[in-house]
Amino acid sequence: MRHALRGLTTRGRSFLAAALAAGLCALVLGERDLLRVAVLLAALPLAAAFYVGQARYRLSCVRSIEPARVPVGIPARVMLRLSNLSRLPTGTLLLEDRLPYALGNRPRLVLERLTGQRATTVAYTVRADVRGKYEIGPLVVRMTDPFGLCEVSRSFSSVSRLTVVPQVVPLPSVRLAGELMGSGDSRARSVAVHGDDDVATREYRHGDDLRRVHWRSTARMGELMVRREEQPWESQATVLLDTRRAGHRGEGPTASFEWAVTAAASIAVHLRHNGYRIRLVAGSGIDIDSTEREGDGVILEALADVRLSAQDTIPELVDRVRRRADGGLVIAVLGALSVGEAESLLALRASGTRCAALLIDSGTWLALSEAEQAQAAANFEAAMLTLLRGGWRVVPVTHGARLDAVWPMVASRSSPGFAVRAALAETVAPGQVGR
Repeated sequence: MRHALRGLTTRGRSFLAAALAAGLCALVLGERDLLRVAVLLAALPLAAAFYVGQARYRLSCVRSIEPARVPVGIPARVMLRLSNLSRLPTGTLLLEDRLPYALGNRPRLVLERLTGQRATTVAYTVRADVRGKYEIGPLVVRMTDPFGLCEVSRSFSSVSRLTVVPQVVPLPSVRLAGELMGSGDSRARSVAVHGDDDVATREYRHGDDLRRVHWRSTARMGELMVRREEQPWESQATVLLDTRRAGHRGEGPTASFEWAVTAAASIAVHLRHNGYRIRLVAGSGIDIDSTEREGDGVILEALADVRLSAQDTIPELVDRVRRRADGGLVIAVLGALSVGEAESLLALRASGTRCAALLIDSGTWLALSEAEQAQAAANFEAAMLTLLRGGWRVVPVTHGARLDAVWPMVASRSSPGFAVRAALAETVAPGQVGR
């Protein structure tokens, strides 16, 4: 009852104040009828508090989010199924679900009445323009009397999670230089061209043709070994995302880092759909292998939470890539580089690895003075030339660049210098400025 009295609304408190004023006037003036009015005015909010405070509703709530993982800017639907487990009907219920600021204002829903042992479903829509993982809930239920004199809040403990992943831009299909390490589809190569000592073998399995038994390997291994007629030829690709705070400029969804995250997600998903085995390397210890079985989810989940860091360095990222390097293709999405940082990236060209970079000119994301702009351009060109001389294919990216227009330049058969000149002319979308 004490908790219910604290829940008196402004209307309920006004009734009590009016009752007190009427009672004092009745005593001063000696009006018994006015005293009866004072008693009635005081009884109404007290009765409402008793009604709300003593109500023993047994309510349950199940929240579902469809879909639980959405790209940036795409709405998700949150459904609340509220059940009255007791036999008593409820009064008016005011529902408020707690949301992070990025998902918008808190939804407020009204249920006039919920009869005993019945359930109802209400829904609302949320949308985020910033990627991340958000907690929705807990649900707060405010119970009130029919006159709105008293309101008591009760809260559920459960929360649900909504993952907002980077937008994936559809990319045109192109044949990459790294496909020298294998096609986009899983190839098979025959081992018949090798000598007998080089034949690939495996252990005998029930049902294998005995004509395929490789006796020399059987004698060496001590168990039946059979020829493996074909070996899978799997394409490998590593997507490297630069998460250095010093390498990016801008704020919010239009920052250069958000462009880089979108590019990394789109490239990784595109290559995986073309038969590549994808490895994603980024800051904060992100090092993920994605297989066909796992789908795109593991990549997008990791990129939903990636953030800029002042501790990440290019040499550290290079070391992590080389630690498990197995050839194939490396595509790096890089922010502003110094010449020294560009030189450290040249180590990735070892062992026949094909390397390509989307090099972001992050200075175009800011309005700079002429002197600052000239210095930023000189630093950018020096880093780009260092990568080009080291055998990298480099495509410069300025503010306003469209990823689907930039992507074919990565696969250009022309010389890297030609690709750079073409990119400088074409990466800015029509009608968009450089900063």
